[in-house]
Amino acid sequence: MTDSAPTLMRGQEVAAALEAELRKGFDTLGFAPGLAVVRVGDDPASEIYVNHKIRACERLGFYSEAHHLPASSTQSEVQQKLEALNADSRIHGILLQLPLPQHLDEKPLLSVIDPAKDVDGFHPINGGRLLAGQPHLLPCTPAGIMEILRYYDVQLEGLRAVVIGRSNIVGKPMALLLLQANASVSVLHSRTPDLSAYTREADLIVVAVGKQKVLTAEMVKPGVVVVDVGMNRLEGRKVTGDVDFDSVAPRCRLITPVPGGVGPMTIAMLLKNTLLAAQSYT
Repeated sequence: MTDSAPTLMRGQEVAAALEAELRKGFDTLGFAPGLAVVRVGDDPASEIYVNHKIRACERLGFYSEAHHLPASSTQSEVQQKLEALNADSRIHGILLQLPLPQHLDEKPLLSVIDPAKDVDGFHPINGGRLLAGQPHLLPCTPAGIMEILRYYDVQLEGLRAVVIGRSNIVGKPMALLLLQANASVSVLHSRTPDLSAYTREADLIVVAVGKQKVLTAEMVKPGVVVVDVGMNRLEGRKVTGDVDFDSVAPRCRLITPVPGGVGPMTIAMLLKNTLLAAQSYT
C-alpha cells in the first residue's frame, strides 16, 4: 500500500453526522443548551475561532453568549466574569478562549470554571476523571479525533499508536483515550531523541506539535493512519499542518487533510459537550 491515493478523513463529513445526532438530543431536551465563550484581548485568530463557535451554536439552535474582555483585564476581573457565568442558570457550558494575554495565568483561571460547565475538558477534575477512566466532558480535539477514527472504522484495539506532542490540550488526553481503546501508545516530544524509531513501527500516528513537516515520508511505514492536528499559518491565508502531506499521504491508508480534517470536529465536540452539560443540569 505504497504510493497510492489514501482515503482522506474529512472532518466536515463526520461533524455533519454528529450534528444530526445532536439535533435529536436537543429536540428531547426541552430547552436550549447555553454556551458562553470568554475572550480576553484582541488576538485575530481567537476572534475567528470564537465567531465559528457562536455560529455553530446558532446553526443548532443553542443559546450562546460571547464575552469580550479588554487585553488589560486583570486576573481578578477575568475570574469574576467566569464566576458570574458559573452562577448563570442559562449557561451550561463555559469556554475560556486561549491563548490569553501574557500577564494572565491560564491554569488558575481554567480551574475557576465549574467542572460541570467545563466544556473544553481542561479543569483538573475532568482531567482526573479521564485519567481514572471515568470521563464526562472530554477535551474537544482528542474526542473529535476519536469520533473521526470511529467514523472511518479504524479498529484501535491492538494497534501500535504514536502521539507526537504532550500538551494538556491534545497530546496527553489523546494518549489516554487511545489507551482506553486498547491501543499500545507511545508519546513522543521535543526530548525524544529519534522520532522515526517509533513512527516507522506505528500503525496510527497523531501529530500535535504546531510545527511544519514534523512527520515526513521516510518516517512512516506503508498503510499507516495519520491524524494531523497542526494548523500553521503561512504567508497570506494559507495554512498547513504538522505533516509533510504531499510526501506522507501516498504512504497512508487514511490521513486527515489540513484544513478540513480535525478542525471541524473540535467545534462539533464542543457542541456535544455543551449538550451533555445541559442534560446533566436537568
